[in-house]
Amino acid sequence: MCRVRSNEEEQTVPNARSQRATLYYEVGGEGSALVFAHGAGGNRMIWWQQTPYFEERYRVVRFDHRAFGRSACAPDDFHPRHFADDLIAILDEEGIEQAALVCQSMGGWTGLQTATRHPERVSCLVLCGTPGGVACPEVLEAAASVGKRIGDEGIRGNAALAPGFPEREPALAQLYDQISALNTGVEPSFLGRLFDEDARITASDLAGFSIPTMMVLGEQDLLFPPEALRAVARLIPGSQVREFPGAGHSVYFEQPAAFNAAVGEFIARHTGN
Repeated sequence: MCRVRSNEEEQTVPNARSQRATLYYEVGGEGSALVFAHGAGGNRMIWWQQTPYFEERYRVVRFDHRAFGRSACAPDDFHPRHFADDLIAILDEEGIEQAALVCQSMGGWTGLQTATRHPERVSCLVLCGTPGGVACPEVLEAAASVGKRIGDEGIRGNAALAPGFPEREPALAQLYDQISALNTGVEPSFLGRLFDEDARITASDLAGFSIPTMMVLGEQDLLFPPEALRAVARLIPGSQVREFPGAGHSVYFEQPAAFNAAVGEFIARHTGN
């Protein structure tokens, strides 16, 4: 069972505080810790197809990034440079010394920052549809397209899902948009801060990097195409790549069974759970 916010039991509300933000999270299951970090189109609820599967073997933590879902901060305090501190605050609040991290899109900034700054806290890392803040030329080219698409359309499933997915799975596409619509504290313009200089991961940050890392790519990703993410993978020492044919930016949402199996096998190999 997940611990959830309760008006009657305010003292047990699973919140952490970090850098002028209040962070909401939920915990369920038992075993070694596994954290899910969502992308800009989601919040903790976007992992609904992963949570039951992984809670059978892991202590699963799902959280809302600052300004997303039920987490809060002032507009000026939304910046990805805080993401690693935010995650460490949640781990400390729960007494978790080390966790496996599964990170989607924007959440990759959280995961790779944490792995480079606090490697002792990360057992392994899965980066899904994300450069994680690595700003190589291929990523910067893709980022220009991302910025225009988000500016024109907002953060919606039509960009975050494979072409044709909304027509094939209209109910799921609508659910994606409904979950995204709950993020009332963040403006699309905030996401431009992901590519600020102080939010980037550099080659020197990755020198000596040894956290086992898997890059998950969607063949039809409209936001960060496979070629851009393969360029990132080449810069992360020892990383492996898993590409999912027919999937878009949100493999975990579009192909959950295949995603869960692949990620589960990778995490089990590096956590012994």
